[in-house]
This record gives sequence, C-alpha cells and structure tokens, in this order.
Amino acid sequence: DPVGAVDGLLLHLRVPPRVEQEDVVRLGQGQAEAAGLEGDEEDVRLARAEGVDGALPVDGGPVEVGGAQARRLQVLAHAGEVAGELAEDERPVPLDGQLAEVLDEHVELGRDALTAVLVVPFGRLGDMYGRVRIYNLGFVVFTVAAIALSFDPFQLGGGAVWLIGWRVIQGVGGAMLMASSSAILTDAFPANQRGMALGTNMVAAVAGSFLGLLIGGFLSEWHWKAVFWVGVPIGILGTIWSYRSLKELGVRTAGRLDWAGTLTFGLGLTVLLIGITYGIQPYGGSTTGWTSPWVLGSIAVGLLLLVAFCLVELKVSSPMVDIRLFKSAAFGMGNLAGLMSSVGRGGLQFMLIIWLQGIWLPLHGYSFESTPLWAGIYLLPVTVGFLVAAPIAGSLSDRVGARPLTVGGMLLMAATFVALLLIPVNFDYWVFAILVFLNGLGGGIFTAPNTAAIMSSVPADQRGAASGVRSTFFNAGNSLSIGIFFSLMIVGLANTLPSALTSGLTQQGVSASVTHDVANLPPVGSLFAAFLGYNPMAELLAPYDALHQPGVNADVITGQTFFPQLITEPFHSGLTVVFTAAAVMMVIGAVASMFSAGRYGTEAGADNQA
Repeated sequence: DPVGAVDGLLLHLRVPPRVEQEDVVRLGQGQAEAAGLEGDEEDVRLARAEGVDGALPVDGGPVEVGGAQARRLQVLAHAGEVAGELAEDERPVPLDGQLAEVLDEHVELGRDALTAVLVVPFGRLGDMYGRVRIYNLGFVVFTVAAIALSFDPFQLGGGAVWLIGWRVIQGVGGAMLMASSSAILTDAFPANQRGMALGTNMVAAVAGSFLGLLIGGFLSEWHWKAVFWVGVPIGILGTIWSYRSLKELGVRTAGRLDWAGTLTFGLGLTVLLIGITYGIQPYGGSTTGWTSPWVLGSIAVGLLLLVAFCLVELKVSSPMVDIRLFKSAAFGMGNLAGLMSSVGRGGLQFMLIIWLQGIWLPLHGYSFESTPLWAGIYLLPVTVGFLVAAPIAGSLSDRVGARPLTVGGMLLMAATFVALLLIPVNFDYWVFAILVFLNGLGGGIFTAPNTAAIMSSVPADQRGAASGVRSTFFNAGNSLSIGIFFSLMIVGLANTLPSALTSGLTQQGVSASVTHDVANLPPVGSLFAAFLGYNPMAELLAPYDALHQPGVNADVITGQTFFPQLITEPFHSGLTVVFTAAAVMMVIGAVASMFSAGRYGTEAGADNQA
C-alpha cells in the first residue's frame, strides 16, 4: 500500500530539526513584533547579549536571530503564539529549515481534507470511465509527486511551499488509489470470497503504514529528505505493476460528472474538517477554540453545504452519490459504524503516542528526542493484532456473515478502551501490550467484514461511488479524531495541569511570576511538544530564560522524569474523558452494525454475473 507506507514515513517529519546555537533565522516585522525583538537601543543591547546576530532595527525591518532567541521563537511558534511571517509574504513558516510547524499542521491537514473530499468524485469517475483506469492514473500522479518530493530546490519559505504543494498533489494520487481499490476487489471476487480479498487488502494497507513508520524512524535519523526518497521506488514499481497486471472487470455507467454535487460536497466537507481541526487551538481566554466565531461559523457553513449537497443529489439525473443508497441498512449503518471505528482508532493512536512519548518512555530512560521512533516500535502490538485478525475475519464473514464479527469487533475495542483506563499511567509494558494488541485485534475483526458488507450492498454499477463514500467516512474520521480527542484531552488537562505545574516549578526555584505564566499556558503546547519529540519543560520555560536564573534546578526540571511525573495525574484525568468517549463511540458502532444484513451479497445486483 503506497499511501500507507508514505504516510508512515512522513509521520517522522513531525519532528523538525532543533535550532542550534549557531543557527540563524531571518524574521520579518510580524515575527519580530510578536517575539518582542524591537525597541530602543537598550533592547538591542540586551538582545545581542542573548544571541542575536546583528543589530535589531528600530524601524520594523527584517532581523536575523540565533542562539537563545531562535530557540525561544521556535517554542513560541509550536505553542501557536507567533504569527510568524517572513518579510516577503504572509505564510506562516518554520523557524529552522523547511519543515517544523508548516509540515506538521498544514501538510497533513490539507492532505487528509483533500483525500476525504476527492475519493467520492474519483469513485464516481471510476464508475463512468473504468476503475482500473482511475487506479492506474492515481499511481502515476503519486509517483510523479514522490519524485518531486525527493529533492527540494528551494530554502526556507520556498522549500516549505514546494513540499506542501507536491504533498497535496500526492494526496490527489492517493485519493484516486483509495477510491478505486475496494471497488476493483469487489468486481474481481464473488460475494463468497469478498471478505477474504478485502481482509488481505487491509493487511497490505496496515503493513505498509507500519513499515513506513519503522523505516521512516531510521531514515529520519540520517537525513529528513531520505524519508521522501523511499516513495520513488515504491511509486515506480507500483505504477509498472498496476498497468501490467490489472484488468477492467467492472460495469461502467454512462453519465456526466455532477459538478454541483462535487462543488457543494468538496467545499462543505473541507470547511467542516478545517473548523473542527482548528477547534483544538486556544481562543481568547479559552484553552480550546470551540468558542471562536470562526470555528463555529466554519462548522455551520460546512454542515449547510453538506445539506445542500444531499438536496442536489436527490434532484440531478446523474448524481455523484445516489443518496438513496443510504436507505440500505448495510450501507448506511455500515458507514456509520466505520466512522465510529475510524474516529476511535485515530484518537487512540494520538493518545497512545503522547502517553508513550510524554510520560512512559522518558520514565524508562529514553531521551525525548528518541521517543518518536520508540513509540512506533512499542505500538507494534496494535499492528500485529490487526494483521492477524483482518484476513481471518474476512474469510469467516464469507461463511457466517458480517454481523457477528462487526458487532464483536466493536465491543472488543470498547472493552479495551475501558481496560486502558484501569492500568496505571506508568504501566507494566506487557499488560499494555496485551490491551493494545486486543484493540488492534478488534479493529481487524470489524474492518474487513464491514467493508465487504458495504461494498456488497450496492449495485455493481455504483461500486466506485460506494467505495469513495466508504473511504470518505474513514478519512473524515481520522481528521475528526484530531479535533475531538485533542479537545477532550485539553479539557481534561485544563482542570488539573495548572496546579501541578505551579507546585512542581515552585519547588524547583522558578519565580512566582514565571510559574504563573507557564501554568496558565494552554495545555496544547505541552501536548504538541511531547508529540514532536521535544522536552516539554525546556520548551515551555525557554521564552522566559528561567532555566538560567539563580536558584533554579535546571537539571531537575529538564530531566527525563520531572515532566512525566508532573503530568501523570493530570494526564490520567484527561485520558479518562478521552477513552470513555471512545468506548461510547465503539458501542454506537456496535449498535449500528446490528442493523447490517446477516449475510452480504444477497441484494439484487450485488454479486458478479460470472
């Protein structure tokens, strides 16, 4: 699975190179003002003493900074407190190299939203012009983008734009692949073998993601561009293989592309996902952005456009998606269950990564910088559980039907979410490994039968669009999980983290004023610092230069145990909120799965005439 493999590789680009003492960063007026780097001659003198290369202009012009000030700016940018504009444009840019905050937020957000939006129209195009043709073209687009990403001819802002642009184009190719793969397999296999085929396909996808995560961890230690180089042979070999091996077996449906539906669906889903994602950022005096008029307005506009999309699809002669398909319990409830599973499992991944990188791994002797790689390794049981269960569950569903497996898989995942709440934050790894293995096992038991039931519930000439709808629910669930679970975690932390920070920092000699400011920072800063592989306390205190003040136990504060021990209780409070919500989602998915047909492939037109 090329998309999963490259996504796994790119996860390691969330750990940008750190600003070193000799590094120089060029800032424009916006950054200089936000960081307090402008002022009179006394300010200039003090700034020089803190590591500024060159005099600070008093007229608001560009300035180059290095050393302590550069590190301070990097921290502020990660915490979302610096608008960060270069003098020549208005784009937020990383403060050290091409990556950092731009790739961390904008690339993945843009890719996920774009993929979720495009899989449905590409699925419809597959119904009209051939699913294999769209799939093969997707491999070509993916490969061209992989080649372009393997080298970066620009620096700083230009380099970031290059990477973002080609990563988005690669997302277009990925959408073409995702929209067609399930439909091609459904065309190629009769109903009594469909679960086995789709289960094997799920194994390939998960294996690709895991191998990408593992290989990316090693390559990122060598050179960040090496992460992109791996996508080139994957894309070339995949393109050659697909053009030589795949044959068109599906039924084509003549018609025109539904531009009105495409526009309302694309705009509506994009605006909705962006609004929900930005709900995790602080707004005003709130720790989250759910009170922001912009966030609320985006969600409202997105929902209205999606309602308009449904109305359009009921009126046009050749709809992009036949809304009447949702009258089928297997299709409608199956997609609802898939959405619940995607949101829950996506949220689980983020929470477990923060749990491992921010608390457990440092407590067990791993440096913060090495935790992204080791978190992937220690989460291997999740992948193993899915790989073991998916093909077996798919084959079983061919014989006994999807319902018992989809319901059982969702209930098993719900049980593991509850069990994860019962173990201590500093857990015995083998207990943790068994629980996450069972969670992956539940995911594998659910996914293949659910996909087979969805794809077998629609007429053969609409499988492309149905595959696109299923992929949209999956990708939208991943994007929603970020906004939902991070918001829930932030709410949980906001009630307990400030008092824990105040007590811990005061005991280590940090001044009352600095302690007050740091304790009242939005919790999202600490979460993202841990997620990006930084020492959270060093990042939080660097802007105040508190670690260099007399009487401050800097070695203790920046040690591997101070932050994990400090955040253990607040984190567990947040984890209780998050995993309880996830367990409820799994139960909803189990109830939805009960409405699915006991056996799939029995509806008129669902099986192949072969």
